[in-house]
Amino acid sequence: MSTSPPVRARLQLSAPASTKPPRHLADLDAAARREAVAGLGDKPFRARQLSVHYFDHLSDDPATMTDLPAAGRERLVAALLPRLLTPERSLACDGGSTVKTVWRLFDGALVESVLMAYPGRVTVCVSSQAGCGMGCPFCATGQAGLTRNLSTAEIVEQVIAAARGLARGELPGVRRTAAVSNVVFMGMGEPLANSPAVVATLRRLAEARPDGFGLSARGITVSTVGLVPAVDRLAQEGLPVTLALSLHAPDDALRDELVPVNNRWPVAEALDAARRYFDATGRRVSIEYALIRDVNDQAWRGDLLGRELRRRGKGWVHVNPIPLNPTPGSRWTASAPGARQAFVAALVAHGVPATVRDTRGREIDGACGQLAAAAPAAATAASSRDTFAEASADGARRRAQ
Repeated sequence: MSTSPPVRARLQLSAPASTKPPRHLADLDAAARREAVAGLGDKPFRARQLSVHYFDHLSDDPATMTDLPAAGRERLVAALLPRLLTPERSLACDGGSTVKTVWRLFDGALVESVLMAYPGRVTVCVSSQAGCGMGCPFCATGQAGLTRNLSTAEIVEQVIAAARGLARGELPGVRRTAAVSNVVFMGMGEPLANSPAVVATLRRLAEARPDGFGLSARGITVSTVGLVPAVDRLAQEGLPVTLALSLHAPDDALRDELVPVNNRWPVAEALDAARRYFDATGRRVSIEYALIRDVNDQAWRGDLLGRELRRRGKGWVHVNPIPLNPTPGSRWTASAPGARQAFVAALVAHGVPATVRDTRGREIDGACGQLAAAAPAAATAASSRDTFAEASADGARRRAQ
């Protein structure tokens, strides 16, 4: 009996049209907040008071905002601090120091964020889209497809919610004095496919309180599969955030299969854009590389990657090999320790620093590539190695046209 080939998620660079979430204070800069408050018939300085409550006090509860007039307090909060995220469920592991939360958005879409507490820092991994349109076959999020872009405030609120939980002592595995120090855009979605909202979020997170969250831009990392024009635009924003390029293969033949957007912007173009980002910002670029057993973990591929990176100079890049995290229905597994060591050794031989990244949250499907909320993962399981040649040939033909 013949079997049909595995189902593939198609590449979606643009999000489907959708209803916008309610306007929120975090969507607006300081001037726009004053205008919004004035438009509601209140004095513009109330905008700063609301900002203090939201970004400093981490509150959206009118009962705590006693400096606002009682008569109009509820109306003002309802208009500018609407509830955007409703917790659907939370799962913890690593002794309670890793917590994944599934959030339901105003339209019923589901997204996930992950808080990871380490000695000396707390990192929040946020989603920038509901689902993802990049179609990477080894990633549960990519196989779920793209529902819609998130608004600036929906992304910011994931960070505020984490900070709120820490401040209230709601995370028993994390000491109460801990505070959010790092934010990584490595949750659901391709951040640079939602550039306007993501760039506004970066500004909101980095702005001094109470206009923003007051996080150092150097503590923020934006991941991308290599949307080259968007990388170049981000480099000109004047925001010294770290860029993480999800490469996963140094050769077009394989990357066409693993990262479908490679058919649009191949390896050389993605690496050139990453180098331009370093030149513009001075921030060392991270190369993310999921090590998949017998697929992309060969020492010769480590050698090729090392040569390609070194050819573009020294001191501008660091490689993070990541053992593949399992996803439902996937035929692929993480590399064996020996292959992992040989891959890293090949990079180091070219003078390229490489650190095998710590995997957190695997037990709760909260690690890289596992975030899929309630989306059906098994129905769109990853393709097998038998399909590489066909997809690679398709990619080569498209680039030749």
